[in-house]
Amino acid sequence: MTTLPDRPNTAVLVIDMQHGAVDGAHNVDSVIANINTLVAKARAEAVPVIWVQHSDDGMKRDSEAWQYVPELVRRDGEPVVHKNYGDSFEATDLEELLAERAVGHVLVTGAQTDACVRSTLHGAFTRGYDVTLVGDAHTTEDLTAYGAPTPAEVVAHTNLYWKWQSAPGRRGDTVETAKVSFATGDADQGLPSVHGRAES
Repeated sequence: MTTLPDRPNTAVLVIDMQHGAVDGAHNVDSVIANINTLVAKARAEAVPVIWVQHSDDGMKRDSEAWQYVPELVRRDGEPVVHKNYGDSFEATDLEELLAERAVGHVLVTGAQTDACVRSTLHGAFTRGYDVTLVGDAHTTEDLTAYGAPTPAEVVAHTNLYWKWQSAPGRRGDTVETAKVSFATGDADQGLPSVHGRAES
């Protein structure tokens, strides 16, 4: 499916689950639990897990706000991508890390739904990846005071529209954590295996 040649593998991206992005965010405890479940599944099947960590004026590097929440722990050997823009590919080494691992399909989790998660979904898609959003493993803050929909509505709308993304040679999808399986030969919700891609 992916338009990237010789890239049959899948990777999990965990985006910006940092104090400055998720403290007080919508349904965050459940999202953290679901990311931990997904990461454990990936590790059990030797699927790459890549951690993304954002820095800006509000989350200065090495500050408390910049730190990942303690419930999510990166293992030695799991890369961390440091970024300064919404799209995790922009001015980072993410593409190189994925290419080294022959990844053409990414599963996206993390924060915030309407900012870095959405930017990365589209950034990966336009670069030729198949892109699956894990629908119960991303979150955002409450911006209703600025005229935004409620966080639950932002999450629900993003899950809905991403499920129907398609372009020549690749597609998007939205699945729940419980439906994700990396076991070889498994064809659960378009995630057939550690070596698989989203199916049309």
